[in-house]
Amino acid sequence: MTGNIYFLSDAHLGSLAIDHRRMQERRLVNFLDSIKGQAEAIYLLGDMFDFWYEYGKVVPKGFTRFLGKLSELTDNGVEVHYFTGNHDIWAYGYLEEECGVTLHRKPLTTELHGKTFFLAHGDGLGDPDKKFQFIRGIFHSKLCQTLFTWLHPDLGMRFGLNWAKHSRLKRPDGQELPYLGEDKEYLVRFAKEYLTEHRDIDFLLFGHRHIELDLMLSKQTRMMILGDWINTFTYAVYDGEHLFMENYEEGA
Repeated sequence: MTGNIYFLSDAHLGSLAIDHRRMQERRLVNFLDSIKGQAEAIYLLGDMFDFWYEYGKVVPKGFTRFLGKLSELTDNGVEVHYFTGNHDIWAYGYLEEECGVTLHRKPLTTELHGKTFFLAHGDGLGDPDKKFQFIRGIFHSKLCQTLFTWLHPDLGMRFGLNWAKHSRLKRPDGQELPYLGEDKEYLVRFAKEYLTEHRDIDFLLFGHRHIELDLMLSKQTRMMILGDWINTFTYAVYDGEHLFMENYEEGA
């Protein structure tokens, strides 16, 4: 099967800071449904959930439309690749076993229709924020994950969702910082440094920052930051020759 390859990230489904979260999930599902006939593969580059934690036999309540659509896509032969971000690190098999996705916990370099892609959520790649790095280390700690599992799921989910809400609302207007420019945007700095030793990369795609960015780093290499599925509803599509950034508008 050959077709288009789609990339999107940062839906933060279930976020208590999003008033329109049911409508948001439906919009995402409608988009996935609209591309199922053209898609060869879909790459979800992290933070599709605002807080996802699997407790052995228990998974978070909700998201049935989204999870069902992922299952439908994979059942019909569409590759779905799911990258863990900093809000959905704690996936322990459910998404792979029940929904058929391929899970990635680290950045991936892969060849797609003759071009080399570097794909990652983006957290931990060049971010100078020491507080974020410290918290990220706690989240990735096997010991801390084990201790968290001892919490009753109701308590654990309440804590996680409220932590994520607080994290978002403490930002100005609840929004990410706007584009900081090539010299200050840490994912751009990371990409440039990475290319000094990996000159064969054609495209670098990231999520995490919730901004739309399409930047040529050299005559050969282009990077994108994919926006989000909260406000911008943006995605990238690669048709085997060209890579485009698009905004999804229902009914368009």
